[in-house]
Order: sequence, then structure tokens, then C-alpha cells
Amino acid sequence: MTQRIEVKAALSVTDAGEITGIAWPFGTADRVGDVIEKGAISAPETLPMLFAHDQGQVIGVWDQIAETSEGLTVKGRLLVDGVERAREVRAMIQSKAVSGLSIGFVTKQASRNATGRTITAAHLHEISVVAVPCHPGAQITSIKYDDTPMTVQEKNHMEKEEIADDQLTPQTPANYAPNIDLKAFDAMKARLDKLEAKGNRPQISHSANPVMSGDETKAFADYLRTGDQTEIKSLSYGAGTGGILAPETVSTSILEKIAEFSPVRAVAQSIQMNGPLLQLPRLVQEVDPSEVAEGADKDESEPSFEQIDLKPFEMGVVVPVTKILLEDAHIDLSSYLGNHIARRFGQREATWFVNGDGATQPEGIMTSTEVMDNEIAAIDADALIDHFYGIKTGYAANGVWLMNRKTMALVRKLKDADGQYLWQSGLIAGQPANLLGRPVLEAVDMPDPTAGNSPIVFGDFAEGYAVADRTGFEIIRDELTGAASGMVKFVARRRVGGRVVMGEALAKLSLAA
Repeated sequence: MTQRIEVKAALSVTDAGEITGIAWPFGTADRVGDVIEKGAISAPETLPMLFAHDQGQVIGVWDQIAETSEGLTVKGRLLVDGVERAREVRAMIQSKAVSGLSIGFVTKQASRNATGRTITAAHLHEISVVAVPCHPGAQITSIKYDDTPMTVQEKNHMEKEEIADDQLTPQTPANYAPNIDLKAFDAMKARLDKLEAKGNRPQISHSANPVMSGDETKAFADYLRTGDQTEIKSLSYGAGTGGILAPETVSTSILEKIAEFSPVRAVAQSIQMNGPLLQLPRLVQEVDPSEVAEGADKDESEPSFEQIDLKPFEMGVVVPVTKILLEDAHIDLSSYLGNHIARRFGQREATWFVNGDGATQPEGIMTSTEVMDNEIAAIDADALIDHFYGIKTGYAANGVWLMNRKTMALVRKLKDADGQYLWQSGLIAGQPANLLGRPVLEAVDMPDPTAGNSPIVFGDFAEGYAVADRTGFEIIRDELTGAASGMVKFVARRRVGGRVVMGEALAKLSLAA
């Protein structure tokens, strides 16, 4: 059964006192043909009272929820003493501008009927005050404000105003649903869908790249294809740039593809930055315990630390796309941009993380002075074995080999003393090959196996190298500079940093000059 919150019922509200109402009449269908059977609804002892299903507008609390012969009866109170919005809603109810309740629930079990569903199990999450309830029979039975209950005449008047548009009564059969004012109902449903999407939106993953719902993803695709900014308010802007941040699903897809071109990202540790500089503490001197004779004083040993600065650097690319391509409804533009930009960004990252200068680019593994360097005369089986055992056991156990294709071709031919190849193909398709039991990854930016170069790096990249993401995938749609040739340019950028954080976890294998 689909786990999503649905909204049903009509208004029940409180003034500065109490309000009692029927949140859902059992045995009758709502405006879309759904029927909830008696005994189907489960609920906690108390529920939040929202306005229009907006989780940002909590106006009261429902503290009595019970099933009666009339339906699901609720009783609650508005927080008029401390919540301004609650006082505003009270005024709306008193003036009969708002006169309905709507319940938000998750369907646990249901079956189809002639016009909708018969729900036999549902869990209640909230009850909202709304202008137009989904069930015409959901009504206020009494409202107490200033200690004066609402009269029966007032109650009936409110009920009639509520259902005047469609002339439905609580006893109206479900098959009369087509007589509803569909335009008003569709508008209400669209609004509730947006509120539900907003309420169910996950927490922000980081300040520069928020998680977005399906509505934002659609708005992003519409913006890319047509430049339509009607729904642009639902997207997030890059700080100070005016660019649009891609939805998390798009950004995640791009980062996954980038890892295919940038092997260091795939094996290094990743950190999300929330500022221009990230400082990481690194242990320099460990404590040194020593033996202590009986009754003797213990020696003091104080550890020392240093700070490692990690800052982001910007990368960008311009992706030209023809207007004809954008107008073709069969083209998955997000996928196209993802593949294209991922390749460009991945290639740039691969270069930076291997050979970056640390000044205008992230620090590369090959340029870092902290990485150990083992010099050999030639690459052979003994040299690789010595290199493998040249770093600490903990790092070697999680180690990865990094080299380019020319070096891989050379290493693949090496044999041990028994004539067995050191190189072992992956046991499963798509898995990397192994060298001395550890994976081998290809990095096109690694040097060739010639004299004076360091063609191989081995070690625990998750401990030794850190990748820091500052700004997610950001894009600007440029329709002007390429207008004469029928081109639309997408200017994409992101900011990322990287550096060696634990030099002893990595080791280079260099060929003597």
C-alpha cells in the first residue's frame, strides 16, 4: 500500500475556547467517491491542528478524538493566546469565511468500489482547518468562544454555506460526484498537493544544495527546456550568482557519473563544506605510554595537533545546445546535461586530484610533499611487493592501486617466482582487477612508466585524501549570446576542493632517472 498522506474531511475549529466537530462521517462517500469505514482510523491521543495542511502553520491541538455513531468526532482548542495565526483563523471562522475540516492520513488498506475506494485501515496524522473540505458531511457541531456555544441555526447556516456550490448533503450517494464544481475542486486538490509536497520535503542536505521534490525537478526541467520562469520560485538560487541550483536527484546523478571519470573521488573521503575554508585537526605526536615501577610516578605524555586548511576551487563549463534539441519533447535534457557535464567536470576533477598545484587548484596526490616516495630501478614483481608492504598494515588492508593504462599493461604481464601472474581479473563483471589482493583503478592523468616519473600510487585514499564539496551543480540559461546561430548556452559551475590529509596512508612508486 502506498505510504503517503492523504487529505480528507471538513472544517472543525476552535475560537478562544473549544470546538467540537465531525472530522469524517462514516458510511458516506466524499467528493471523490472514497468511503472510510467505522473502525478503520487509528490515531494518537493528540494531533496537531494545522491550517490548510501547512506544517508551518500549527494553530492548535486536537486532544479528544473518538468514533461515534455520527462519525469521527474531534474536539480541540486554538492556541489563541500565543499564536497570531490562530487568532486570525478564529476570526475567519467567526465570520464564516472558513468552515471546514480536512484530515491527513496514510492509507494502510483499501479496496476499489464503483466510484472510488473503501478504506478499511488508515492512520491519522493531522487534522486541518480548511476553506473547502473534501467530505461535505464533515462539519462543526459546536463552537465555544467567549463561553458561548454556537447555536444550531448558526451551525446549519455554516453547513449550507459550505456546500452551496454543489448542493450535496451528507447522505448524497458517491455516484453523484460528477455534479461537483470540478473547477473549484481541481484548484483545491492542486493546492493540497503542493502543500503535501512541501510538508513531506526532506531536510536540507547542506546549505548550498538543498534536497528538492518532484515539483522542483519538473520546474528545473521546464526552465532548461523553455526558459519558463513561472515556477522558478520553487527552485533555489546560488548565493550571489543568480544561477539555479539543480535538484538533488540531478546533482547526485552528475556526481555519480563524475566518479566514473575521477577515480580519486570514488575512493577518497568526501566532506561537505559550509564556508570558504575548512580546517581539519591532524594528530602530529601521539601519547607515549611507558612502563611504571610499583609506587613510581607516571611520565606525562601530551599529544600535539596541527590544523590542515582545505578550501574550494571553482570549475565551470559552457554547454551549447540547439533550440531544436530543446524543443524536441522526446529528448531527456536532464540526462543529456548530466552525461555531458559529468564528463567535463569528471575530467577536470581527475586532473586536479592527481596533479593539482594546491594554489589555483586542489592539491594533487602527485604534487603533495607529504606522500611517501619509494624509488626503484624498474617495475617488477619484487618492487610491487616491497611497495605494498612499505605502508602500515591498516592502510594496506584498505589500499587501492592507482595508475594509467600504459602502466597497467606493464604490470599485467608481471609474474611471481612460481610463474603466476600478479594481476587478477575481477571475479564479477564491472569489478576492478586486483593486484596483490587490492583493487587497481585507472587514472588517465597518472604519469607514464618512464624514468624520472612516479607511475603508481598505492594506499588508503579514504584516510589519505579528502574531497570537499562547497557548491552544488549550478546552471545559468543564456539565450542571448548564441541567439544568432539558434543556440542556447548552459553555463554550469561548481566549487570543489581536495588535498592530502594523511600522507603516511599513501605511497608513490617512482622510477629512478
